[in-house]
Amino acid sequence: MKLLLLGYGRMGKLVEALAPEYGCEVAGVLDSRVNRQGEALGPGAWSDVDVAIDFSTAASTEQNFPRLAALGINTVIGTTGWDDAAARLQHVAADANIGVLAAPNFSTGVVLFEAIVARAAALVGAQRDFGAWLHEAHHATKKDAPSGTALLLKKAMEQAGFPRPIDVAATRAGFIPGTHTIGFDGPAETITLTHAARDRTAFARGALTAARWVQGKRGWFTMQDVLGLSGPEGPHYDRRSAGR
Repeated sequence: MKLLLLGYGRMGKLVEALAPEYGCEVAGVLDSRVNRQGEALGPGAWSDVDVAIDFSTAASTEQNFPRLAALGINTVIGTTGWDDAAARLQHVAADANIGVLAAPNFSTGVVLFEAIVARAAALVGAQRDFGAWLHEAHHATKKDAPSGTALLLKKAMEQAGFPRPIDVAATRAGFIPGTHTIGFDGPAETITLTHAARDRTAFARGALTAARWVQGKRGWFTMQDVLGLSGPEGPHYDRRSAGR
């Protein structure tokens, strides 16, 4: 399977390094130096590519995705911060009839953690004396705060039925790959749930798994689809499927 990488920071380089383990070949790498205005994604480009993996920036995703869709290239989006453009990009995907898998976090553990957090929120939400909080920590160079994963966890808790405000805080320091902690606090006791990534390979491996999964598919998907958690027993999502 041939891949096109958009963005060549830490995640892009990890995906490239691990691609052979997943039977994938990187056919090209596009970053801001060679694709400043999307010129590398003109008509007829990259006809041999099966899936694009985007770990660039929110602005680049909004610029490049319509061009990828016009080329008929299925896409895995790992960039965050483009929520305001989500509806527009989903319509673009539907019009082009391509497959897209978008996720703020490709870690299998994080996807399972979201399901656990949603269930906990439903249980604790019924106890009126308990409040909830969410804290996430990432490396100093991460731009968005709170993270896309933190916002996804908060949304999962709310949609699971937690009826009270959920306080969200973010830390940016050092080289932290990513830690998310959910807390429920009562009058005399506290419940905490934590997921901690030890390094970034979990995210890169998840993105490659997603790329293999979305190859040949049509629609707008999440990692819950990949792991089989998108049924009625799993957490609830805003899943405006495109052409599914």
